[in-house]
Order: sequence, then structure tokens, then C-alpha cells
Amino acid sequence: MATHHKADQPTLRSLTRRQWIRIASVCAAVGLVVAGGAATRSIYSHASATPTAQPTAYSISDEHAASRGNARDALDGEPTYVNVTINGKTRTVLGTNFTDVKSVLDAGDITLESGDTVEPSLKTKVDESTTITINRAGAKMETEESKIPFNTVKKETSSLPKGTEKVETEGQEGILERTNLVERSGDKVISTNTFASWVKKAPVEKVILVGTADPQPAAQPQPTTDTSAGSSSDSDNASKPASNNSIGTTAPVGEMQQWAHDYLLANGGTEADFTATVFIISHESGWSVTATNPSSGAYGLAQALPGSKMASHGADWATNYQTQLKWFWDYCKGRYGSIQGAYAFWQANHWY
Repeated sequence: MATHHKADQPTLRSLTRRQWIRIASVCAAVGLVVAGGAATRSIYSHASATPTAQPTAYSISDEHAASRGNARDALDGEPTYVNVTINGKTRTVLGTNFTDVKSVLDAGDITLESGDTVEPSLKTKVDESTTITINRAGAKMETEESKIPFNTVKKETSSLPKGTEKVETEGQEGILERTNLVERSGDKVISTNTFASWVKKAPVEKVILVGTADPQPAAQPQPTTDTSAGSSSDSDNASKPASNNSIGTTAPVGEMQQWAHDYLLANGGTEADFTATVFIISHESGWSVTATNPSSGAYGLAQALPGSKMASHGADWATNYQTQLKWFWDYCKGRYGSIQGAYAFWQANHWY
């Protein structure tokens, strides 16, 4: 039978001094690791409990992505307007693709002349707090006024006999005010740049009532035995609706209105649609293709805001009245259901 010897087991008393030093070193190292882990957990838990505040304002000048607060959710990352001051007069230019000063001037159709000074420089990035200042030596701002012709509107009414007319409202011309940057050499005008134009006074249409009522026959003696029933003619007259509230028919004035009239009627429009068109455009721009509101930057016949919206109907939107009118009619139909719907809204709110 084999004999088994029990291996000698070391005891604490048998450990040498060197072994005790090694054991102490290992314990110290383990303690440091444990303490470091606890400290790290404390730091992260504190950071989670008190998160850092996130920015809510939006700044286009930031190079990094900026967060958007609820009030600025509508912005797509680019400024919507920039103010431009030329020789002391300020105008707002609206847009959605502004990258630098040059892009603002292009959107506002502002042409620089030799000798102009521009601050900041053309390649400077812009935001909504930017004000572009242009100084043109030898030029100054001048204001001029021009007349806006009034239209004549005929409205049918059953309150007048057929074949008769009556002036309900006398027409009055409107006033279009233009602010121009004019450069002169003595009494000679070298260049003129329209800075802004707006309807200072809207024209008043001349309204003529046109009778539609049939002449009444001479009264015949009626039996006096029954006075409870009215005559048939009285009943017929009571059932006829008056047409005083008709929008009326407008006579075109000038080339633009004649084209608008013919185009509308050739494309399913009505005389009432043309009357509504004349009223809105006369009040919004005075039929000035380049009318520019100095406060909002609204542009063109229909005062589109911004004017670049009309590019959907043609690249020549800034100067072509036909392009602008086509955009206007589609805008009215899309927003108000019809041109006359836009007219009704304008009458109630004095804008559309």
C-alpha cells in the first residue's frame, strides 16, 4: 500500500518579511483600482443628473450645426431678410438663399456702380443682424410721384330702369411714390436706380350703375272687392333679386390691363375675375412691375413676398408683367380658391 505524505502548508507565522511586503503592495494596488472606479461612477452619475444646457437660439454665423428653438423651427438654416442702406435710405431685402453680401444685392436687384463703397465686403457672410451700407459719391436719394389712373366699373342694378345709367362714385387717380438713387453731372442725370416704390394713395374706381328693370305698365283700375291679395306684378317685383352687390365689369386701362383681360377670358376666366384683378393690383402696386415695399421687401404687381416666389412661373419674373400676373392668379386660386375669393378677403382685411 502506497504511503501518502501530507504537503507542508505555509502559515502566517512562517511568512518572511519580504513576503509580507509583497502582500501589502498588492492590497494597496487593488485598493487604488477600486477607489478610482468609484470616483469615475460618481462623476458620470453627476453629469447625468445635471445635464448641460442646450442652446435654443439660432445663429447663421455659427460654423457648426446649431439647435433650433421652437420659435425658429420655420427657418431652414439661412437668413430670411437683410437690411440695405444706400446713402442713408434703408430697405429690407427678403430671400432664402443668402450666403454673402453679394447674394443679398443680387436678390434685391441692387446694381453697384464704379466708385461705390460697400461695407461689409461682397464676400462677407450675412445674417439677420447684418446691415449692408452702400455709399455712392455724387449721388443722392430723390423722391418722385406719378399718377395711377382709375378704372371705370359698371354694375347692374334693378333699382334703375333698363337703358339708364347713374354715376354712383366718381373716380380719383392714385399716387405712386418712387425713391430713386440719382447721379447727376450738373443738371444732367447720368444714372437713376429705383430703390423703392409704393402706392401712396390707391386710385378710386369710377362706379356707374346700369339699370336692368323693365318699364312698369300703366296701372290699371282694380276691383275693390278683394284687397287681401297683392297684384301679380307686385309679387313678381318682390321676387326679383337686386344685383347692386355685383362685382361689376371693368374697362381695361393700358397695355397690361388689356392683356390681363384678354388672357383671363381666353382661359376660362370671367369679367368679374378681371375686375377683382384690377382692384387688387391697383391697390397693391399701382400696376408697377418693379414696385418694392421698402419695409417688407414685397415685390412686383402682386407684391409677392419674397418676389423670388414668382420664379416658379418664369425666369423673367422680375421684369415681365405677364409672368407676374400668371403667378398672381395661381396664388389666388391656391390660397383663396379663386381670384374673386382673394378679392373678398382683401375687401375684408385690406391685404391678401
